[in-house]
Amino acid sequence: MSRVSGIGVRAALAIGLSAALAAPVAAQVKLPDTLSWSAYDVGSGGYNQAVAIGNALKQKYGVNLRVLPGKNDVSRTLPIREGKVQFSANGVGGTYLSQEGVYEFGAKSWGPQPVRALMLNTSDQLLTVVAAGDAGIKTVADLKGKRVAWVIGAPSLNQNITAILAHAGLTWDDVKKVEFGGFGAAMDGIVNNQVDAAFSSSISGKAYAIAKSPRGLVYPIISHADKEGWKRMNAIAPFFFPFMGTEGANLSKDKPAEAATYPYPVLMTYADREVDLVYNMTKAMVDAFGDFKDGAPGNSGWDAKRQNFAWVVPYHDGAIKYWKEAGLWKPEHQAHNDKLIERQKVLATTWAEVSKGTYADDNAFKDAWAKARAAALTKAGFDPVLTSW
Repeated sequence: MSRVSGIGVRAALAIGLSAALAAPVAAQVKLPDTLSWSAYDVGSGGYNQAVAIGNALKQKYGVNLRVLPGKNDVSRTLPIREGKVQFSANGVGGTYLSQEGVYEFGAKSWGPQPVRALMLNTSDQLLTVVAAGDAGIKTVADLKGKRVAWVIGAPSLNQNITAILAHAGLTWDDVKKVEFGGFGAAMDGIVNNQVDAAFSSSISGKAYAIAKSPRGLVYPIISHADKEGWKRMNAIAPFFFPFMGTEGANLSKDKPAEAATYPYPVLMTYADREVDLVYNMTKAMVDAFGDFKDGAPGNSGWDAKRQNFAWVVPYHDGAIKYWKEAGLWKPEHQAHNDKLIERQKVLATTWAEVSKGTYADDNAFKDAWAKARAAALTKAGFDPVLTSW
């Protein structure tokens, strides 16, 4: 599986894009009168972006976009699996971790999911641990002994903090874990002095609220020069890359923060969704970009020039059809995509085999799945990344 460095992302995004964007895409956008997306909580960066995109779709195409907020990864992904929404402005939990069938997605009711991407938002924001300004946290090493938020049912948020702690050689045993029922509650917990740090996008409305609160907001430094720290971090979360954030609460080009990020949100769906619907949704996002790019913080990341076709989840055939017409999808992207789909097939086959067994309890099932998953991926030539959780 590819592990994307900050430099690699920027280089990949730059190659050949200027000329390719001039290529004509003749087909007209054809979408249903009403579309439904799931997204993060009200007030999150992903939700605010979805609302701005909905306004643009309404004005440009007469399409009504219904945005269904979800408190955690499971509640955002379940409506897609059940066919109640067509797409999701999701995070790494509902995309990468659900693909892998780990954490909450390793439960018997889930398993590895056949997810597909349409577009990635690669903006100037950070996706990292934010901390109260009065907590004395300057670097991630300073999280030791502090109160850190754990969001129930949100493996991406919790896994991300696990990886960031690993950068400093820390684990959850080194901090005071404080549980919350959702992302919004965890962020409010910083303002209310219930917790000192939580995972967030820097453009989240909650991040701005913390920055304006008496406690203030800081971004603990995740040193880009600490190569061993990044090895530990990427061994847990390969989707992260080093980044100097310039967009969000307390951030600007003149006041950047040295931390980490990854694409967010990911506009995603399932592999079995209609090619034409996915094609037209992708085209609409690109064609309407000028109408929503300034509508919410972070929307600049949806720019076609910022797409990365070599990330950790495969693209949908409908999206690939559009990106090929736009001249942006190259043979190397298809080869990478094919490998990711092969990985998903290995995961699905192994899950089916494990599910046939009889187990004493849920923990025994989880252990059997974790062991079988790691063995099957390794045998097929893939990095398991996560071998226990």
